[in-house]
Amino acid sequence: MTACILVVDDEPDVEVLFRQQFRRDLRAGRFLMEFAPSALAALARTADAAEPALVLILSDINMPGMSGLEMLPKVRAERPDVPVIMITAYGDAETRRKAIERGAADLLTKPIDFAQLRHEIDARLGEAA
Repeated sequence: MTACILVVDDEPDVEVLFRQQFRRDLRAGRFLMEFAPSALAALARTADAAEPALVLILSDINMPGMSGLEMLPKVRAERPDVPVIMITAYGDAETRRKAIERGAADLLTKPIDFAQLRHEIDARLGEAA
């Protein structure tokens, strides 16, 4: 079983950035990355409870339609076994409080510290092994 990380962001450049940052891991087959362009697409993906390989969700907060904060309690109810890390350009205390209250495992601010994110991913992969 290959671990899968779901990245939820409406910006198309995010997929390119993540694939570039984690290209060695992806090439080596350490994990897969899937990308959802909206909260609704992410909820459709996470509804597949028969998919045990999903080990982490990384979601932007500000997206058109349903925001990441609105998606968060829904995805946590559907998949309480999968931690969700929220990503935002606005890392103020109020946003952090809302994210944690709604079930986020953590909140990362943009620009993303990929060394910190790599540490989080390694920890999740270790737990899933």
